[in-house]
Amino acid sequence: MRHFDHIDAARRKHLFYRHPRPFDRHDDPAVLAVALGATLYSPATRPALADDVLRAARRGVMSMVLCLEDAIGDDEVEPAEANLVAQLRSLHGAARPGSGVSGAADVPLLFVRVRDPRQIGDLIGRLGHAAALVSGFVLPKFTAAGGGAFLDALEEAVERTGLRLLAMPVIESPAAVYAESRPEMLHEVARLLAKHRPRILAVRIGATDMSAAYGLRRPPDLTIYDIQPVAGVICDVVNVLGRADGTGYVVTGPVWEYFSAGERMFKPQLRQSPFDAQRAAPLRQRLITSDLDGLIREVHLDKANGLIGKTVIHPSHVAAVHALSVVTHEEYCDAADILGVAGGGAMASSYANKMNEAKPHRAWAQRLMLRARVFGVAAEGVTFVELLEAAGPR
Repeated sequence: MRHFDHIDAARRKHLFYRHPRPFDRHDDPAVLAVALGATLYSPATRPALADDVLRAARRGVMSMVLCLEDAIGDDEVEPAEANLVAQLRSLHGAARPGSGVSGAADVPLLFVRVRDPRQIGDLIGRLGHAAALVSGFVLPKFTAAGGGAFLDALEEAVERTGLRLLAMPVIESPAAVYAESRPEMLHEVARLLAKHRPRILAVRIGATDMSAAYGLRRPPDLTIYDIQPVAGVICDVVNVLGRADGTGYVVTGPVWEYFSAGERMFKPQLRQSPFDAQRAAPLRQRLITSDLDGLIREVHLDKANGLIGKTVIHPSHVAAVHALSVVTHEEYCDAADILGVAGGGAMASSYANKMNEAKPHRAWAQRLMLRARVFGVAAEGVTFVELLEAAGPR
């Protein structure tokens, strides 16, 4: 599988200076964690789940979570499990994951969000050969006290089947939110995850549950970073679990939960001039009408705060997240210059608009080059607007 493969080849040639590289579910987890991109959540109760997965793949989705937790009712768990097993078995018979073979549809990286550790081994057993489609499990309300049982269940399933199954714990519990318990809880989680490091793909942030701890819900014209009690939690999660010193993990951006516009209180958050330059005013209006200008701003802030990828709940969100994940030509030139210097020092950037320092900017440059590997580098002069217009639904 490869990002932006759903775009016509001639257009991709125009858009990219360095094209995205292919990957599959067996790649290094460090690559897969960045390649997740916009992770689309779907309730496991959907009657046409297998078709939904294939349809999402055709729209450029590279990772999906099939949810057995908060997305379904407490009385729906057993039928949701049965549906998930039946749908994945059907999907397994129709396509091979990441095959890239003509005539076989690529299947995104698939993860199952469970609510109980016992579901992990049970579902893998019930899936049979179709378990090969599952890249791992999302572990909700993750704490050091309860998370060990999930990780132990995952290790047991791996030992029993020989499959490579990865974990994405979600930081969202009240213990992670409240100021008096947060520091100790996050450091305990860090110690637990370190014991299972080969299994940890990424750490996800559950902003909806975090907001619920305060009885809050952000409106569509504000980002999660405007909700200060939650923004403080995200800061601490990155501080403890997202460090660039070799102890950290990829931390993904929290869910964007809006997909249609209501009454707006603030002005649109997209400047008009970049769209006018590309004669894309109708695209700007569509983004504003669908409240996607708020999503775009939030993804910018995610990146600035060290978060990579994002949880989304509607296919219309995917193109924006992926277009913003492409490395700009200017960023790539800066990173290449920084990594090309061995002994430190400062230099003017290739674009002659900033100073690059080889030592303090090195970790940033290394992370950026990994993103460039899976999302590509935009051609000189190609803007986010062009990428978004190309990546959107046809």
